[in-house]
Amino acid sequence: MFKEDDDEYAPSYMLLPSGGKANRVLVVGTLTEKEERDGYFSCRINDSTGNFLVYAGQYQPEAADALRNIDAPAYVAVVGKPKTFESDEGDVISNVRPETVVEVSEGVRNKWVSETAEDTLERLNLSPENDEYVERSEDHYGSERADIVDDVISALENLDMETQ
Repeated sequence: MFKEDDDEYAPSYMLLPSGGKANRVLVVGTLTEKEERDGYFSCRINDSTGNFLVYAGQYQPEAADALRNIDAPAYVAVVGKPKTFESDEGDVISNVRPETVVEVSEGVRNKWVSETAEDTLERLNLSPENDEYVERSEDHYGSERADIVDDVISALENLDMETQ
């Protein structure tokens, strides 16, 4: 996570392994776990490349209301702000603070996985080598960045297996 400005109200961005930056993300995948405690939801969403942690509570009332009415497992689309926090053990954990949560069909989920995988491969091929964010991404993620292509191909293969 980083800011491009020292202003306390400047937006925060997440540096993506592809070399992009994101103030908001769209995640479409399977809601695999949902736990509610005192109106606060802790969820896990798998999008074929990995798991996203999603937390919604009093400051995300619309998202919390939507999650209240969706039972796992279900396909969902989530728009939200990426966040990170450090655990007591010093691990950095990424999560999404949802603004919108919608249950979607398997067809919508499959289309999203397919289009996102193709777009990601295209972005990786077009990334200029001297781009500041690409360089920062390579420094931060190292070999993980090189694994993106493998993750994308794996997601497409998993999708092909699921739709057969």
